[in-house]
Amino acid sequence: MPEIKENITPRARVNTAISHKQPDRTPVDFLAVPEIWQKLTEGQDSGVNPAGSPWFDRSWESLLRDLQIDCRLVSYDQFCDPPESILHPGASIDWYGSLSRSTPNRMWRQRTPDGHLFDIWGRQFGVFQHPSGAFEELTAYPLGSAESPSDVDTHIWPEPDWWNFSEVPELIKQLDASEEYHLRYRIGSVFEVAWQLRGLDIFLMDLVINPDIAARIMHKLTDIYVEITDRFLTAAGDRIDMVYFYDDVATQNSLMISKDMWARCIRPHHARLIEIAKKYNKPVMYHSDGALYPLLPDLIELGINIINPVQTDAKDMDPVRLKTEFGSRLSFHGGIDIAHTLPSGTPADVKHEVQTRINQLGADGGYIMASCHHIQANTPAENVRAMYDPAIR
Repeated sequence: MPEIKENITPRARVNTAISHKQPDRTPVDFLAVPEIWQKLTEGQDSGVNPAGSPWFDRSWESLLRDLQIDCRLVSYDQFCDPPESILHPGASIDWYGSLSRSTPNRMWRQRTPDGHLFDIWGRQFGVFQHPSGAFEELTAYPLGSAESPSDVDTHIWPEPDWWNFSEVPELIKQLDASEEYHLRYRIGSVFEVAWQLRGLDIFLMDLVINPDIAARIMHKLTDIYVEITDRFLTAAGDRIDMVYFYDDVATQNSLMISKDMWARCIRPHHARLIEIAKKYNKPVMYHSDGALYPLLPDLIELGINIINPVQTDAKDMDPVRLKTEFGSRLSFHGGIDIAHTLPSGTPADVKHEVQTRINQLGADGGYIMASCHHIQANTPAENVRAMYDPAIR
């Protein structure tokens, strides 16, 4: 008689995979730019800010269920509740207009009458059209003229009390009443937000000639992240399965800074983020695009459990090599090419790549199939559907 497999929840499926055991099928996740969500939900009633559920877009959540996505994400910027005094003249709070949204979650932004967006850290964005879609780009650097650590202190830094986590249990209940999905909490970024407040060229020079300025910015960010993560995980209890943070520290061919500089300047802040997650016994997923291979042993030593997004066309990021060298100590999330296969391939090409990645990274578990960054606006809907065809998992 054929073997009868017990029904397994998406939550159990992901937890089995990241425990380096073979689940019933490869778990999957979904992250995309808003144009893709809109393309795939066209014709559905908008679920933005429905009565009784102000934290996520229900039409986007319905798409995740349609695609049989195993993972869900809850983010720190869903719960911002800052004082009105920080708003720019004439600004209004825009929860759903940011092009940085890649999940059904709302995202705190203030929008000024001239169309600029400001996040909770004071980063300023404008929207620019490109051939492949619209993107938010930085239009000012509020710490660009800082000349000392004391100048950094004068910036309007958010306070932990600007976050309200009292309704976290209700959000989780609305999102996942049956405790079915694998939920992770997104902390945010230290290195990226720091240079985006300062300016990349200036910040990289700071690491060499003004290290106290760079350190003060990252210390400010890390202090806030640690405190609000502690508060969130207390409010969420055992229902959160994983903690996630991101910091791009690599390019296509190398690290952005030397490994020694990373160890001296960046690692201590990442260690604090990991430490607060481990206080609650949560596995940690870390995101960095690019050629991350030189840092993988250090990230494992720090306590990272899952690496995202596995950009397989970057130097030394061959998936077979990664699985062979690190597969017993790391799990992998991502791996499906967004630059060539998804936008330019056929549905058959997409299915072939998905099957290849599952074979390369999913043996004995350890793999969550997803794109190697947000699926971009120039990707055909049929290719997205092909990627999540249940028959190839």
